[in-house]
Amino acid sequence: MSDIGDWFRSIPAITRYWFAATVAVPLVGKLGLISPAYFFLWPEAFLYRFQIWRPITATFYFPVGPGTGFLYLVNLYFLYQYSTRLETGAFDGRPADYLFMLLFNWICIVITGLAMDMQLLMIPLIMSVLYVWAQLNRDMIVSFWFGTRFKACYLPWVILGFNYIIGGSYPMDLGGRNFLSTPQFLGTQGIFDRRGEDADTRR
Repeated sequence: MSDIGDWFRSIPAITRYWFAATVAVPLVGKLGLISPAYFFLWPEAFLYRFQIWRPITATFYFPVGPGTGFLYLVNLYFLYQYSTRLETGAFDGRPADYLFMLLFNWICIVITGLAMDMQLLMIPLIMSVLYVWAQLNRDMIVSFWFGTRFKACYLPWVILGFNYIIGGSYPMDLGGRNFLSTPQFLGTQGIFDRRGEDADTRR
């Protein structure tokens, strides 16, 4: 346990508090101490019921479960890695500047979230930090899964696609918008059903 404590204390201050909140808030929801329904960014509740905490809790909360646990852990790793690199690299000795950058990114993400019905803001804020790091180190060669190597400027787009692939349908499961629907000709009235009907006819 002392090793974990030493590792945690070695994390730069802003990243450490952000990391801790991103662990604590989902744990509170998972244990049922507070209903997760109070953590989502619901525009009606925030704008008309004055539940002003929602933009904050939506930034730290993630519904951890069998279908989302891996996605959560991967993004927690991204938070630790790239926020630490920024805080100890480009913003070394300038914690106020780093905090201001995070606040600016967060405000932009909250406004976008309210406009586009994005109920969870954890991944967008992590991606914003990763994007800033990638732009500051755009010519650095980075490695990703299976030994793939490319310039850092492409990393945010690779991880965005990675998040989309492993994220499955969880935005829809949580009431989010469906931005990519299956074409109708492939769906319930589509070619696959027709093939099934043809097979039944041949029988």
